[in-house]
Amino acid sequence: MIDKNDKSAIILMFHVHKKYGSKKALININLDVSKNEFLFITGPSGAGKSTLLKLLYLGESVSEGQILIDGMNLSRISRKRIPLLRRKLGIIFQDYKLIPTKTVFDNVALVLEAMGKKRQFVQKKVNSVLRTVGMESRFNALPQSLSGGEQQRIAVARAVVGAPKIILADEPTGSLDSESAGVIFDLLKGFHTRGGTLIVATHDKELIRKTGCRAIHLKEGRQVSK
Repeated sequence: MIDKNDKSAIILMFHVHKKYGSKKALININLDVSKNEFLFITGPSGAGKSTLLKLLYLGESVSEGQILIDGMNLSRISRKRIPLLRRKLGIIFQDYKLIPTKTVFDNVALVLEAMGKKRQFVQKKVNSVLRTVGMESRFNALPQSLSGGEQQRIAVARAVVGAPKIILADEPTGSLDSESAGVIFDLLKGFHTRGGTLIVATHDKELIRKTGCRAIHLKEGRQVSK
C-alpha cells in the first residue's frame, strides 16, 4: 500500500504537447500528481481530458515534452517494459470496454492472468473484488445482460483487481443515472482511501464540489484557471 504521508510526485508532466496532424489537442501541459492524490481533470467536451489520460497509459504518445510515472520516463520506455508500466495502472473507460463474449468473472480475471498469477489466487482475488463492488452474484453473466451501472462496477473491479498504484478514470459516471453514479464514485473513493492515486476526467462540477479535491481545468487543450 502507498504511504499516505508520502506526498512525493508519482506523475510528472513537463511541457507536454499532443498534435493530431495540424490539430493541437494538448498545449504545454505541466502537471505533478502526488502519491495518494485524488485529482480531477475537468473541462468541456473536446478540451483534451481523454487525450491527457491516453498519454498516461500510452494509448497515445506525446508530440513534445516528457511524462514520468513512478520513475519511468514514457518517452524512453522500451516496448518490453510497457506491460510493467501498465501494471501500475488501472483504467476505467466511460464505455466500459468489457469483452462481450466473456463472463463477468473472466473479464476481471484477465488482468491477473496476464500478470501470470496462479489459478487459485485468481479465483480468490476476483471473487473478493466482485464482492466489494456488489457483483458476486453475477459472476457468470455476460456484459450485455447487465445494466450500464453494473457494467461500470465490473470495469471498476477490473481496474483495481491487480492492485495498481494509480487509477485513471475517463468520465466514469458520465453515462449513468445519479444512483449508479453515486455507487461508482463511492467505489473510487474507497480505492483512494486505501492508498491509491486517482485521476478522474469529468465535466461533472457537482462531483468535484462534493470532494473538495484539486481540479485541473482544460480549455481547448490548454491548462487554464477557472
